[in-house]
Amino acid sequence: MTSKPRIAYLSGSNATISNSPPLVTSNKARAARGLSVKTNPDGSKPRYDVLRPQRLAAPVTVYVEQFSAHPLESDAADLYGPPDGYVDTSGTFRTERQSDDDIPAYRIELSPDDGLYPMPYMAFQADGSAWEDDCAFPGAPANKSRQAYYPDGSRIFEEIDRFGIAEDGTGNLASRRADVDFFRIMPSGGYTKGQSAHARTDVGDGDIEPEMMGRDFFAYRPVHLASSPSRDWMARMVNNIQDILDSGDYLGAIWTQGSPRIEETLYWLNLILDTTLPVCGNAAQRTHGEISNDGPKNLVDSIDYITSRVWEGGDGRNRAGTVVIQEQQIFASREVQKGEARPGGYVATGGHGGLLGAVRHGMPPILTYLPGAKHTYQSDVNRTRLPLSVIGYTKSGSGMKAVDVAVKDRDGKLLGSAIPKVTITKEGNYSQEAAESGPEREVDLIAQIEDNLANAPLAGFVVEGQSPYGSMTNAQRNALMTKAVYSGMPVVRVGRGNNEGFSARAGVFLGGSNLTSTKARLTLIACLLKFGALPPAVDPLAPTEAETGAIQERLDLYQTVFDTH
Repeated sequence: MTSKPRIAYLSGSNATISNSPPLVTSNKARAARGLSVKTNPDGSKPRYDVLRPQRLAAPVTVYVEQFSAHPLESDAADLYGPPDGYVDTSGTFRTERQSDDDIPAYRIELSPDDGLYPMPYMAFQADGSAWEDDCAFPGAPANKSRQAYYPDGSRIFEEIDRFGIAEDGTGNLASRRADVDFFRIMPSGGYTKGQSAHARTDVGDGDIEPEMMGRDFFAYRPVHLASSPSRDWMARMVNNIQDILDSGDYLGAIWTQGSPRIEETLYWLNLILDTTLPVCGNAAQRTHGEISNDGPKNLVDSIDYITSRVWEGGDGRNRAGTVVIQEQQIFASREVQKGEARPGGYVATGGHGGLLGAVRHGMPPILTYLPGAKHTYQSDVNRTRLPLSVIGYTKSGSGMKAVDVAVKDRDGKLLGSAIPKVTITKEGNYSQEAAESGPEREVDLIAQIEDNLANAPLAGFVVEGQSPYGSMTNAQRNALMTKAVYSGMPVVRVGRGNNEGFSARAGVFLGGSNLTSTKARLTLIACLLKFGALPPAVDPLAPTEAETGAIQERLDLYQTVFDTH
């Protein structure tokens, strides 16, 4: 028997793909406790209770009406064998029919070991009231709110295997293809009481200390308690993922995250991971279990992609870089962007492709294009190729002080404290106050430059300027950006929106080619970690020819990365 490949499932933050609709108390439970009926929005009584996957606590026998799985089953009744027996009007089951009113039925013994079953949700609140939403009451604090996100992907895959149906009517769509291990890298749900407080858990062995929203896990629901990861997580997740992929246990990995966020994370991993294995990003526009939820299909498509080895070159290494797989489309992480909040809402940016292939019906996945940009093990800015430290600069009195910034520890792990501060600023026409106005009115840039000089020895800017060149019409902001460059902060210009690559280097400004501003920010962060800050001028408003030459020489290194990654 051939062993199945093993895949690592990596849970990321704010992930709709691991988010479920609120658990609302069923009308069956309400009736049993004398609570008022949950009505439809128009005030009418619902036709059915909502069924939610749950576990049986004990074995039970059920009788299922013959020919009830499809409205035209009975049309082919002559092709079927006999039922197990018949249920009379009193509910008694007999193997022989007693009356024409008896219902032909199958007898099924259900066991807790069978897995999840869809059943009415019977829980209610501690005060005896029904659950109507995630929170005990609108706007409730965290200690009066339930979590909608799963702590990792294991329950999602269990439900995919249990309820997912392939085109040929078969199931077990995940486990029949691969074995999957689940890792809580930057999870969306957490154990606020600690893992040992839970009688049943789907996460690995051992205890987990009590976890806190906004520190250990990150969700956007309940919305008034929403949180997002800080910049240092860019290092933490890279280190954890690199360790997992370096273990030699996995054929590839799946990363799940919020749909507006995954495009940035996968491109960051594309630049910074040193791996020859594929990493697929998956998100969802609809919560897990919602009508027509898209997440399970995206996950199964990533399993198909990884196990198909279509990504593998003749040397056995991944030739496609990190990818985002959504709605059967395989996007290069460099050129993917969420365009709309609906399934199929992802678009390719940059104007030159970005859509590498497809996951097809009844056929293996296919790659019809390959990225020309460097990625992962090829990347000049991956973690392995980053130095242990670089030089940054902060303001000291009237001058500048060189600061040795540790990038990696002695074990080669990326340090969260090293992640540079790169700010995106958008340029719009008619933004200058007046023809004669001075830079003092550009308070946002002034404040950011000064804060960088005080607190961020590695810092820079991305300007999303006019389309397509990234040029600025506000002369005062242009002057401030020039001052930033001569103060040690590189500035990248990109065109507005999804431009096609006409944003070229101009003077002391780097050209972001066809990158979006968010992707250019990530590339600049990687360059700062690789090359350090620009050598500042003694007087940023009056640089010498030698100082300009030194800056241009350093910018050449940056520009090479922007042109090739």
